[in-house]
Amino acid sequence: MDYPFLQRLRSGPLLADGAIGTLLYAEGVDYHRCFEELNLSQPNLVQGIHRRYITAGAELIETNTYGGNRIKLAAHGLEGRVRDINYAGAKVAREAREVSGEPVYVAGSMGPSGLSLRPGVSLKPEALAAAFQEQAEALLEGGVDLLIFETFTDAEELALAVRAARGVSDLPIIAQVTLTEDLKTLAGQDVAAVVRALEGLEVDVLGANCTIGPQGVLDVVTAMAGLTSKHISAMPNAGLPRYQEGRYFYLSTPQYFAEYAGRFLRAGVRIIGGCCGTTPQHIRAMREALAVARPSQAQHHARPTVVEEHPEAEDAPSPPAEAPTELARKLREGKFVVSVELDPPKGINPAKVLAGAAMLKEQGVDCINIGDSPMARVRMSALAMAVLIQQRVGLETIIHFTARDRNLMAIQSDLIGAHALGVRNVIALTGDPPRIGDYLNATAVWDVDSIGLISILKRLNEGRDFAGNSIARPTNFFVACAVTPTAPDLAKEQERFRRKLEAGTDFVMTQPLYTEEDLEKFLDDFGPVPAPVLLGILPMQSYRHAEFLHHEVGGIEIPERLRERMRRAGDRGREEGLAISLEFVTQVKGKVDGIYIMPSFGRYELAADIVRALHQE
Repeated sequence: MDYPFLQRLRSGPLLADGAIGTLLYAEGVDYHRCFEELNLSQPNLVQGIHRRYITAGAELIETNTYGGNRIKLAAHGLEGRVRDINYAGAKVAREAREVSGEPVYVAGSMGPSGLSLRPGVSLKPEALAAAFQEQAEALLEGGVDLLIFETFTDAEELALAVRAARGVSDLPIIAQVTLTEDLKTLAGQDVAAVVRALEGLEVDVLGANCTIGPQGVLDVVTAMAGLTSKHISAMPNAGLPRYQEGRYFYLSTPQYFAEYAGRFLRAGVRIIGGCCGTTPQHIRAMREALAVARPSQAQHHARPTVVEEHPEAEDAPSPPAEAPTELARKLREGKFVVSVELDPPKGINPAKVLAGAAMLKEQGVDCINIGDSPMARVRMSALAMAVLIQQRVGLETIIHFTARDRNLMAIQSDLIGAHALGVRNVIALTGDPPRIGDYLNATAVWDVDSIGLISILKRLNEGRDFAGNSIARPTNFFVACAVTPTAPDLAKEQERFRRKLEAGTDFVMTQPLYTEEDLEKFLDDFGPVPAPVLLGILPMQSYRHAEFLHHEVGGIEIPERLRERMRRAGDRGREEGLAISLEFVTQVKGKVDGIYIMPSFGRYELAADIVRALHQE
């Protein structure tokens, strides 16, 4: 079978990862501990290391299963957990790939038994083959893309391991030996003998790793390349380790490895990586060197530039990965911002909304906020409309995001998707009950309310989902909450508002208000709000409209004196409603950080009139 890994290998050199054990040791894991068991007890730690290598540019990562055969695990009393440890190792590596979103290959790492050259210790070939087959089966079940046999000190044992694996899998195989400084295995085989032992087997890549540093490995793989037509791999140690003050240190620098990456390339090596002592810094340096050495191919296999990740404890959040949104920047700089709320269309044609957004952009609005099926009526999704506006109009958006229609998994999936599409400003809402809309039999989900939704958004900003699983890179959502200053049960509204702020709200959007007195009363009762406030402005269109808003829309109160003004205005209701809104905005401009205008009936020109008037002040 022509596996994708083999297709990729034919297209040009591929960069592998570096040491896992070195980084686990640097994290404080004792060398005497079973590193492979960490796949079960500390999977986040192992996954974090895989992710660091992917971030550095590795296209192939190896599972943390090098000593995962029953013979090696017996030293730790874990010989009965071969399947669990190897399956978990494959799963952790695959999850690291999935979280990163990069096209990375997962290689199931298999090391030697450690018995073949031990004096006085022997094991029947059948038992040895069974041990390798058991491990290969577990890795295959775990979903690896290929198998890599590495650091074998005896070519005969390596050949036996390959044959055992071929009994259960046709996955691609990399077979690597380690040699001493005299370029022989510990069993006494030179490079030619190694090639002879493996040439007739179903091995896709031959190579060398570990023990000797880049110079020695270059000599080995150069010799191999002259003896076989198979692909060649090279994964050297970072030189010989030095023991100092209770710790091991490797001396070869990333720059030194970068130099040898070019030399390996010129020697015909197809897979280049590192072994003991190599770190993500070594891999990153080699990635940059390979890009220089083969610019056309580097462009073909280019990956986006990403922020470097650092070793992390399981509970430690990563720093924000991206710049703040334009809205966040403007509010932090003290600009009085203006947003306009546009409802998505009820059908598939967004032309009117897009034209309205373009017109409002020309008038100088800062952003557009988009309802999420408001009043529980079916409309185009807020996210789709936001993406269209940002891509076609070039104006930043705020999406309303309700907990009503999605379960906990769908909420997080949609938010991660929104972030990937560039929609970062979100107001977290519980959502109107479905029974008030067009579909009386529709059900609501409400796994969380708006407070829980804010918590989810802030956890994503820490680089983790709600269950604590890593999402590789933190999001940078700018999170709003809603508040109703004229709520009938004001004590309850204030208590929920405090909880929203405690959950991490970045800015606040109020329900529509009409008088300075209502705003001041709420602020006096509640106290200072530790976040920017955008005041809701819903201009009245007519006396009938004013009566509807006051009597039939929850959370809106319009004083009798203003409704009387609208009654007296008669057929000039639109002009009077605009005048009332402008008077109110002028009164409160120094007490809030911005406004968001809600033009009724799709009359965007009314919002434009308010924006023009504000700019003329």
